[in-house]
Amino acid sequence: MPKLTVYNIQGKETGTIDLPVSFEKDVNQAVIHQAIVMYQANKRQGTADTKIRSEVSGGNKKPFRQKGTGRARQGSSRSPLMRHGGVVFGPHPRDFSYTLPQKVRAVALREALKARFKDNNLVCIDEMVVKTGKTKDFLAILKTLKVAGKVLALFDNCAKEVTLASRNVARFATVRSVDVNAYDVLKTNKVLATKASMETLLKRLT
Repeated sequence: MPKLTVYNIQGKETGTIDLPVSFEKDVNQAVIHQAIVMYQANKRQGTADTKIRSEVSGGNKKPFRQKGTGRARQGSSRSPLMRHGGVVFGPHPRDFSYTLPQKVRAVALREALKARFKDNNLVCIDEMVVKTGKTKDFLAILKTLKVAGKVLALFDNCAKEVTLASRNVARFATVRSVDVNAYDVLKTNKVLATKASMETLLKRLT
């Protein structure tokens, strides 16, 4: 059974967490792709809009006489063939969102965590403590744990000082373990979680 090493804020090993047996297998890229496409589609605003010929103002008068000009006949200056005319098959507001089954989303989250685990980018600590509440002290802890780049933190029920110390850190996001999804995991370089948060997260995967 694969195990995840647990460290303290000084960077010393304090124990391990048992991971699901599935973490020994290869990462299922297909289910991750399905989930990421869904999450990205759900983030689309879908507000692009164009006017069809009936929505463009003006155009009631025939632009020029029917015959004798040498031009193709036109009944309205707002025809899609004319400058300032309506748009043919242009975009209109729509909802791009859709959902996948809950079990598929859970599998995608598991595979995303597995990918981070196999790349040694899943870091677990026994607890996060920043008594001073200062950002420089929090950054020192991250440096000790060798956590850099875009970081996703799972700090459930953390102290107020931890929130104060981490909120100004660039490219550092905090998400609850009950809310995190595969997209959150994969859009960051590192996942940093407390032991309690990781145990809560693993229960979602079983």
